[in-house]
Amino acid sequence: MVALAFIVMTGMSSCVKKYTCHCDISYTGLPGLPDSTSQEYSITDSKANAKSECSAQSATYNNNGIKTVENCYLY
Repeated sequence: MVALAFIVMTGMSSCVKKYTCHCDISYTGLPGLPDSTSQEYSITDSKANAKSECSAQSATYNNNGIKTVENCYLY
């Protein structure tokens, strides 16, 4: 029984890994804005949860005539 519990726990923990979320960020709307840039950060979770969390960081913002687009995906 203890061996079975160990196998189940080991199997479940192996699904959790460290993933990298990569976000491409671009700016448009006014002259002199910075070039496109990118950011990366780590997510430690299952692949499905990490993908969902990373994708949720994608967004489009409009502020004082400046449009910022963030496109995030697992790397």
